[in-house]
Amino acid sequence: MVNLTVGFASAFLMTWLVVKYAGTCARFSLDFDLRAVQRNHYNAVPRVGGLAIFCGTAITFATSTVSHTSPTYEAFLLLSCATPAFIGGLAEDLTKRVSPRVRLVCALVAALACCFVLHAVVERVDVPAVDLVLGIAPVGIVFTMIAVAGVTNAMNIVDGLNGLASVVGILIFASIGYVAVSVNDWLVASVAFAMIGAIGGFVVWNYPSALVFMGDGGAYFIGFMMAELVVLLIARHPNVSAFYAIVAMYPAFETIFSIYRRRYVRGRAVDAPDALHLHTLIYKRIARKGIAFSDRQQCTRRNSVTSVYLWVLSLIPIVPATFFWNSPYVLGIAALAFASVYLWIYSAVVRFKTPSWMMLPVWMLRHASRAERRTAAPDRLR
Repeated sequence: MVNLTVGFASAFLMTWLVVKYAGTCARFSLDFDLRAVQRNHYNAVPRVGGLAIFCGTAITFATSTVSHTSPTYEAFLLLSCATPAFIGGLAEDLTKRVSPRVRLVCALVAALACCFVLHAVVERVDVPAVDLVLGIAPVGIVFTMIAVAGVTNAMNIVDGLNGLASVVGILIFASIGYVAVSVNDWLVASVAFAMIGAIGGFVVWNYPSALVFMGDGGAYFIGFMMAELVVLLIARHPNVSAFYAIVAMYPAFETIFSIYRRRYVRGRAVDAPDALHLHTLIYKRIARKGIAFSDRQQCTRRNSVTSVYLWVLSLIPIVPATFFWNSPYVLGIAALAFASVYLWIYSAVVRFKTPSWMMLPVWMLRHASRAERRTAAPDRLR
């Protein structure tokens, strides 16, 4: 609890500083690219909130040296390994000139460092034939690097709406922390709670109305820490099923499906930005339906409501992974269930055949907005 509290307080204050002084370095800190196909915001907002999350985590680890609330040495080693991935994303936030390939290399370097520094190497996926190959050290290291870099990039893919990536990150870290406590892994548990606190301190400023974005730096940092904690759990505890990795299935599946959709369906480059992610489709075809683009207040409300759809969707693998972390059969079924629901919803929305139950939250919000306008009308007459 100490790590969670310190992480929240420090990240909250750091984010406040980012918001307060963003205008001083507006050229670098604000996101002025409002017309890009993947953008869903309407005002220039600082996109360096990831700096607050990173600093909040570092402050928490430093504080733990006094309170002895975590294995500080290993925690700082993990933070040091995460630094290249974070810097690669932060450099893009500040310069807007760092290519996806360079950021991917930064994530691969960070994962490689963790393989040697913390021995965080995936040597099993609980499939006998594959495990024999992963037992060969170089193969296991390369596989781990690709998997970690993939999840690191995946969090950046789903960072498109107010509170979406940040709350999904909190849910996943909460699951990791629960499992870590169950297997008495104090390092993983303490880092997970520190991340929950740091992200929580940021979310206050990001949801429901976004005064700051986490940016690529924050998304890469959260994704990397998430991936490494899962790797450490699987590598250090044989009783934790390798299928527990489905806890991060939502961002990972979104990335894999996006690659397939771009490369094989549309014939485009896999790193080409588009507005066809599931969260973007739900926002534009469901949540924002009937709202003029110029109505910024209502668009912001619908933006925040859209995130709730994806939070619920992400719980399909997270909940089973949390309570059945040692049962590969349950985890396998949960993975299939998530993939089926995701593809069904995506297919329905993209073909304009949205299920009626998905329109209910939007209808309720629209009804509430009308009630507000009726209540405000007499006040204006006065």
